[in-house]
Amino acid sequence: MLNRMVPAWEIGIRAAAVYLAVVLGLRLSGKREIGQMTLFDLVLLLLLANAVQNAMVGPDTSLIGGILAAGVLLALNLAVASLRLRWQPLRALLEGMPTLLVLHGRVLERNLRQEGLDLELLEAALREHGITDIREVEMAVLEVDGSISVVPAGGTTHRVRHPARFLRRSG
Repeated sequence: MLNRMVPAWEIGIRAAAVYLAVVLGLRLSGKREIGQMTLFDLVLLLLLANAVQNAMVGPDTSLIGGILAAGVLLALNLAVASLRLRWQPLRALLEGMPTLLVLHGRVLERNLRQEGLDLELLEAALREHGITDIREVEMAVLEVDGSISVVPAGGTTHRVRHPARFLRRSG
């Protein structure tokens, strides 16, 4: 149980490499809020965790090997979270930037397509803000957390309490 087969430094390097690969993969999947995970997102996360376990510890199934890999992952996550708050370029790289979807009552279709959204999803978000006509919108922005903020024409914005999910559509 305490007898390790893989050197500690190798477990550390493996765990760091897996952390970076998974963060990159999740970052490429688009803007979404973790609190809005679907069942499919949860299944994917569990399968990813299972798939990368051996990549981190190799044949080492010892308690110490598992604790070491977990410690490296926690330390990396804490370091990245701290750096992300202090350094704007890292935050932009990891979280992305907000995307303008509507400006002066006009839908920016190119931006909508780039984010994997369609007009139906945008209109649903506008209805959450009490807006039924796109021409009544001064600005609508897809935030980095996946929610859509809306500034009505001639008004002020407010964020809805429980924003709907605006996940990329496949195909």
